[in-house]
Amino acid sequence: MSKRAFKKYVKSLNKEDLEEQIMDLYERFDEVKVFYNFVFNPNEDKLVKDAKFKIGKEYFPPNNRRPKKRRSVAHKLIKHFLKLGMEPHALADVMFYNVEIAQAYAHGKDTITEAFHKSIFKSFEQAVTYVIENGIVEEFKERIKKITIEVHDANWANSYNFVAIADRVLE
Repeated sequence: MSKRAFKKYVKSLNKEDLEEQIMDLYERFDEVKVFYNFVFNPNEDKLVKDAKFKIGKEYFPPNNRRPKKRRSVAHKLIKHFLKLGMEPHALADVMFYNVEIAQAYAHGKDTITEAFHKSIFKSFEQAVTYVIENGIVEEFKERIKKITIEVHDANWANSYNFVAIADRVLE
């Protein structure tokens, strides 16, 4: 069904039928429930705190387990928050935290792969692009600078990519 046809259908419904359909969607689909729960009670601070905990657990798991280092965990959370329409500062905080925690994990380790560096660069690039698009670069300049300096000091093979992006933003 096209968006136009759907709009026409929705307009043809009376108020009671529309309310009934929305309630049905809410009860059937978890995504609808999550969306409405977020809309009416955003509680972004709790979501950010939970996301940071989950991301941190990937690199520094409790009980001395082996770290999984899955970028996909952070990527899924970020994608979910984008869909929900989370406030840009809160989402950017999570995005940069993902890069920073990965850097903290990699600090002083010799066994970090090129794929790991590439993956973290992708996350950094996504975060910087996001803050540019949302006009909040000023609030994150220090974190961008700090990440870039740390990557350079750690001699990551792709540190020049981080520097190139940071130079564009920090000019």
